[in-house]
Amino acid sequence: MGTWCVCASVASVFSACCGNDKASTVAPGATSGRRRSVLLLVLSVAVAFGFQYGVAPELYNSTVAPSYLVDAWSSGCEDYATDELRERCAGHAGAYRAAGTATVFFLAAAIAAACKPTANRDAWPAKYFLFLVACAATIFIPNDPLFSKIYLYIAMIGAIIFVLFQQLILIDVAYNWNESWVAKANALEEEKPGTGRKWLGALLACCLFLLIGSIVAWVIMYVYFTGCPDNEAFITITVVMSVLVTVAQLSGEEASLLTTCIVIAYATFLCFTAVSKNPDGECNPKLGEDNVLGIVLGIGFTFLSLAWTGWSFTAESRVQGRGSRGPVSLHESHPDASEENRVTGVVMNSSNYQSTQDDTEDVDHDLPADAEEENVNSKSFGNSWKLNVILALVCCFYAMALTNWGSIDSGADSANPDTGKASMWMIIAGEWVVLTLYLWTLVAPRLFPDRDFS
Repeated sequence: MGTWCVCASVASVFSACCGNDKASTVAPGATSGRRRSVLLLVLSVAVAFGFQYGVAPELYNSTVAPSYLVDAWSSGCEDYATDELRERCAGHAGAYRAAGTATVFFLAAAIAAACKPTANRDAWPAKYFLFLVACAATIFIPNDPLFSKIYLYIAMIGAIIFVLFQQLILIDVAYNWNESWVAKANALEEEKPGTGRKWLGALLACCLFLLIGSIVAWVIMYVYFTGCPDNEAFITITVVMSVLVTVAQLSGEEASLLTTCIVIAYATFLCFTAVSKNPDGECNPKLGEDNVLGIVLGIGFTFLSLAWTGWSFTAESRVQGRGSRGPVSLHESHPDASEENRVTGVVMNSSNYQSTQDDTEDVDHDLPADAEEENVNSKSFGNSWKLNVILALVCCFYAMALTNWGSIDSGADSANPDTGKASMWMIIAGEWVVLTLYLWTLVAPRLFPDRDFS
């Protein structure tokens, strides 16, 4: 009887924290599983940190731990020359355990949601429990080949795909940011002409900060990361393409300056990440050092993506493929405002903007309220598998962010140069695709004016 009471209490606590936020007789909303999925991924990041910096060092240096566990966590690390490198290898495999478990979990959830659209909202206490049990089970699985080889390269590919998707997130954040501040500027202009320009000044200051920061980063990379053809080519191509997208944006009516500056800053971050992965010590002064800045920025991008995925109003339409964002239309936001008092200096292509109301444009408003809600929920549930695929890609990305993209080095030498070179080329290729895609969105409407690119 006592055991039953304990189990019932634990289940009640789990339900309160992770389960449905409504009575069991009321179906949860279409997005009720979205935030719980994001919170589970945050939990996996915490487990990865614990495995990498807690469990791995303790097991590797332990004299009392079972020999099987020590061998499992040392598997695949025997060929490294020093204890420091072997311990770092074990730590990386610890992060792969948690990230790999989360990746499999979200891929399985995607399959379940594709087969049963409402699967993403059900049984969350059981899902959290099974995830933690699976993480604990990976402790007994040897590193090699599942984690240190197979998942490493799967995570690299998934992380690069996420790098491309991250561009959409950043552009969406930039448009929301631009929209909010310009709308505030217009609101002040309606009250008193000239008072709204402080918000435009703040926008321009943010643009200058991002642009100047990118230029400073280019100079630093030219000073410290040159000396070999690869790095010099990477930096130069980044600078040239950044200038091209800036000129294309300023010479047309597509996008906004803030969006362009954010994309350039993101591309610069990717370029720095790529050159810092070069296994050639002659042009990589960061080789052998703990890339704290890269880890912090990588985790920062991860949590930005998670916040967007779980709480952004525009994320749902993105995931479901129900339209895209564009520059804000101030004329739609304030139809009664006088034209002479309206601030429009940093907004371009306003005629193509789709407001957040577009997210519901595919709903038949002639339907009764209950039928309309069911129609929206059906479409939302039917696309919840896409959310889980995105979160699986996020798992791959944070695994790479925590482990320096799989590089294991010490001093001025790389212990696994093949992995470093592979990650370097994958990252720089992702950066080039990001800039090329953004440049295309700027020039395509001019090259093909008869086509709809909204």
